Amino acid sequence: MTFNFEALLEESVKTHGHLCPGQVLGVRMSLVGLNSVGIDDPHGAQRKDFIVYVEIDRCATDAIQSVTGATLGKRTLKFMDYGKMAATFVNLKTGHAVRVLAREDARFKSAEYFPDEADIHKAQLQAYMIMKDEELFDVMDVSVTIPPQDMPGRPLKRLECSVCGEFVQDLRHIEKDGKHLCKTCFHNNAYYVKE
Repeated sequence: MTFNFEALLEESVKTHGHLCPGQVLGVRMSLVGLNSVGIDDPHGAQRKDFIVYVEIDRCATDAIQSVTGATLGKRTLKFMDYGKMAATFVNLKTGHAVRVLAREDARFKSAEYFPDEADIHKAQLQAYMIMKDEELFDVMDVSVTIPPQDMPGRPLKRLECSVCGEFVQDLRHIEKDGKHLCKTCFHNNAYYVKE
């Protein structure tokens, strides 16, 4: 199957809300990753055959989700909070995985493509659409071990936290002194405060 870049970018913009360099990078990153691991029908017959790990919560991640159809809810999109413009694509059938990293020098090289453009973001947007994959990305074969509790499908287990009484799924609890604790109670560091 051949992917239509323009159509994928248009759909990504609908999801994200505006066109930006990150959208272009995310769409192109997805195409490189999917092609590299042999996924050509991510929204159809192969929708359960891969997982994508994203390393940044920025514009490109919306594009990756749009192009691949991977989502947190389907457990096919995994967020790794590394702050890097990178994503790893894993074919669950073959085990083949590649990590696609946006090259930092592409940001500056974009000005060479459009030297008369005073706005660097506009130059990046235009250049990212026409630059070669090799100029935009470093692609590396990687190995990813996915534990059973991270695989798509029904939860493996649900346990009640001995402290707060809330239920924890997919083996995300911590055992201490024979008790099951949620991470919030174990670390005593919730992102929220009860009022």
